[in-house]
Amino acid sequence: MSDAGREVADRMAEAALAWLDSLDAEQRKAGVGAPPGTGGGAGDERTRWFYTPTDHGGLTFHQQRPAQHRLVMRLVASGLSEAGYNTVATVLGLENVLDRVEGFSVNWGRERTRDPGMYYLRVFGEPGGPRPWGWRFGGHHVSLNYLVVDGRVAATTPCFLGADPAASPLLGAATLRPLGAAEDLARELVRSLNPELAARAVLLTRPPDDVVAGNSSRIDDRVLTRAELWRPGQHTPDRADHPVTGLHGADRQALALTPAPKGVPGAELDAAQRELLRALLGTYLDRVPDGVSPLPRYEDPAALDAVHLAWAGSTTPGEPHYYRLQGPRLLVEWTNVHRGANHAHAVWRDPETDFGGDVLAAHHAAHHRHENGM
Repeated sequence: MSDAGREVADRMAEAALAWLDSLDAEQRKAGVGAPPGTGGGAGDERTRWFYTPTDHGGLTFHQQRPAQHRLVMRLVASGLSEAGYNTVATVLGLENVLDRVEGFSVNWGRERTRDPGMYYLRVFGEPGGPRPWGWRFGGHHVSLNYLVVDGRVAATTPCFLGADPAASPLLGAATLRPLGAAEDLARELVRSLNPELAARAVLLTRPPDDVVAGNSSRIDDRVLTRAELWRPGQHTPDRADHPVTGLHGADRQALALTPAPKGVPGAELDAAQRELLRALLGTYLDRVPDGVSPLPRYEDPAALDAVHLAWAGSTTPGEPHYYRLQGPRLLVEWTNVHRGANHAHAVWRDPETDFGGDVLAAHHAAHHRHENGM
């Protein structure tokens, strides 16, 4: 592992331990989870994640003192690039903007519905020790998930960011768009395709209501319902039993995730389009620090060749749309559909090792052989 990558893991451990040391016994009950790999595999609480304003599991800002808030954000910063941290901090602040957009009137039966204090942190296991450990930070439109194994960052996905509103006015005729580049680069790329490639890239003329994989623990072809986006007992969404995507029949099949990616591969793009594709990947993969970001992988032309672009909906600015990038160890999904195409979701996943499952299994297998003298 590179020195930079080891330094990231060390910074995470130092920040996590500082936060844990600040907790009292009652706070630790919510803030500390079972070590990775001890909670039942796919049913492990560590692999249960959300991006809705529900209980993400952990200790909220409301349950901590201001000095502890700083320690939370120090840990969050350790897992992000400077630009990634600034974007996450902006998304947290958008809860106040969204509250105003909705007339300070949404009421789901709790003291405040749009709440920048309702972001959760939980650490799994003992940071910095010989055993695997991880941490999760999340709330509305944020889900950060990390695993550290053998002193290195083994997983940084799922990594979800959203923005509602996706664009909002600032003074001086400026516009706040925390995820704007991820939208603009993708639209520029799909609009640059010749008619034959465009016909293959655009899988459906209408977009799904949300990202196709939703908040699944594993990426497969299971159809999630809207109710599954919320922790049980927290909130009952409208049309709770409907698919997350809102798609049925042939439309659902057109956008279904398949092992063989749909759309147009990077191998069929020209040089300028390939530069756009790599820049677009950077808006997701550069969320995390140098040393753990997989973006350098795509300096290899063969790796970029294998990334497929697929689109659904309109390519006209301001209209509802969806896209995804899919290739080996990569799934990126984006939607901007609701609130008049002013509500964005942008998620980066690694289908092979979300939550570091394969690395964790290899670690446990190696230690089991060692303990048994093999």
